[in-house]
Amino acid sequence: MTKILILGGGGMIGQKLARRISENDIFPAVDLTLFDIAFPPGGVPAKCVTGSVSDPATAQSLAATRPDVIFHLAAIVSGQAEAEFDLGWDVNMMSMWHLLNALKDEHDGSGGTYRPRLVFTSSIAVFGGPYPDKIDDEFLSAPQTSYGAQKAACELMVNDFSRKGFIDGLSLRLPTICVRPGKANAAASSFFSGIIREPLNGVEAILPVADTVRHWHASPRTAATFLTHAATLDTAKLEGRRALNLPGFSCTVAEQIEAMRRLAGQSAVDLIKPQPDEMIMKIVEGWPRNFDPQRAISLGFVAEQSFDEIIEVYMQDDLGQS
Repeated sequence: MTKILILGGGGMIGQKLARRISENDIFPAVDLTLFDIAFPPGGVPAKCVTGSVSDPATAQSLAATRPDVIFHLAAIVSGQAEAEFDLGWDVNMMSMWHLLNALKDEHDGSGGTYRPRLVFTSSIAVFGGPYPDKIDDEFLSAPQTSYGAQKAACELMVNDFSRKGFIDGLSLRLPTICVRPGKANAAASSFFSGIIREPLNGVEAILPVADTVRHWHASPRTAATFLTHAATLDTAKLEGRRALNLPGFSCTVAEQIEAMRRLAGQSAVDLIKPQPDEMIMKIVEGWPRNFDPQRAISLGFVAEQSFDEIIEVYMQDDLGQS
């Protein structure tokens, strides 16, 4: 029996991951628990536990169940972390500290035999400019946002607690996940999905940045695949460097729009309305644009090769189109 815990299991990626685990023979005899502040109606059938990820007592109770695999997806998003400084550090960084200490206690209490695999969803926001044309695996992590700093701090903790043998962890620097289904969230990157999702659903979308903005993307389906691959990876191959830049597809907003024009026609494109937003433009200006993630590719991580593919995944998985 493989005991799996997904922190942030009520969110979009958490639900995609839970469904992938439930519907595929990835882990033997799964005992799946989802933890979040709330869950969507009609979500993935699993044991669902509600609470605050930043509560130390909650971290203790979750660790006491001794999961074999923990996916740590819980966070507040970039725009909210920038706007609400204290909350960002409490939820995005201190929650990891509480969890790792609780897992350390369980490790010590087991005589050192309990050492769970922990997969943490980090972000390309851990990087800051000036950037090369492509960020390789040697590029310095120097975030220029609170969100990026919080993710980078968690990466360091995952690395150190793994080095000491309390967990067997790794951090996945996810591309921006697009196209996200459902309503827009408070992430500064939300418009990357919105300019595709809304028009495909017959709704106007606001474009707050210039169409020359370039960014790094992968689909929700790919994100779930990244996570399960990481959970079964031989971490000895990481050689102590437990944070990975993951594959994705780099394109400009204009290229996103052209991909949608090819798949959905001009009528969809006409629903995109430029409306510059200085705050979002400033945040996005400090984000990386392209990567050369050779370590992750060599370890078997795979992503889409075009933005057309990313849109097609959304159409198949969330609009029910073949």
